[in-house]
Amino acid sequence: MSMIKYSGKEPVIRIRESLEFLHEKGVIDPEIGIVLGTGLNDFADRIKDPIVLDYNEIPNMESGWVSDHRGELVYGEYLGKKIVVMAGRFHYYESHNMDKAAYPTRVMASLGIKRLILTNSAGCINESFEAGSFMLINDHINLSGDNPLIGRNIDEFGPRFPDMTFTYDPELRAELKERAATEGIKLNEGVYCMMSGPSFETPAEIRMLRTVGADAVGMSTVPEAIVASHAGIKTIGISFLSNMAAGVTGKPITGEEVSKAAAESRATFAKVLDLAITL
Repeated sequence: MSMIKYSGKEPVIRIRESLEFLHEKGVIDPEIGIVLGTGLNDFADRIKDPIVLDYNEIPNMESGWVSDHRGELVYGEYLGKKIVVMAGRFHYYESHNMDKAAYPTRVMASLGIKRLILTNSAGCINESFEAGSFMLINDHINLSGDNPLIGRNIDEFGPRFPDMTFTYDPELRAELKERAATEGIKLNEGVYCMMSGPSFETPAEIRMLRTVGADAVGMSTVPEAIVASHAGIKTIGISFLSNMAAGVTGKPITGEEVSKAAAESRATFAKVLDLAITL
């Protein structure tokens, strides 16, 4: 059932409590986990005969406060796969707590997922990419100033010092890019940088990020990716490039702009996710 052997350590006890609740509700042995980012939550409605649980119902899990993040765990069958979807995430900037930001991924790992698909809306730094397009994450830069693995290591998940070389699985990434191309969907590849937020970046910060090799910037995804890599879960990261980053166009950025752009991309995003699920 679970990939975790519980040792009685306090973090593991919290995970066990969440897991026992989910098992009681019928959330059993999902193959794939998905985290839906800003403006992308409607994908969860595609699941057949879903079990829908508010995050606040699940022991030790907390819903975030961002209005366009639904805050629901949705479990069921889709495209012949048993999947668990996190419709919305708890952001680091909401409480300065990496454990809360990464906790849903720890729970999905304990449920036994073999693959994790992370999505987000991000600002586009690379000027050869276009706003409104998608980017496969091939690496990340963590400039949040924090890490979800700080503190006592949970040995049942992985080693104290996990390697991060292949955080975003290269084989899955190559196959997804190839299959998307046959559907007429161009997927850029690039480096995602996480900043803590919640303020958008300054033009000077964007110039710095471009210099150090970032192609897109956002306020999420990295905590989940680190925890998944620690647990040995194959991960795909997909950024919707909702807008050009600060200073690129000279126009200000708003949260409403990001959400609207993501909503308008819904059909293409769903197709990309379909392809990722069926790899």
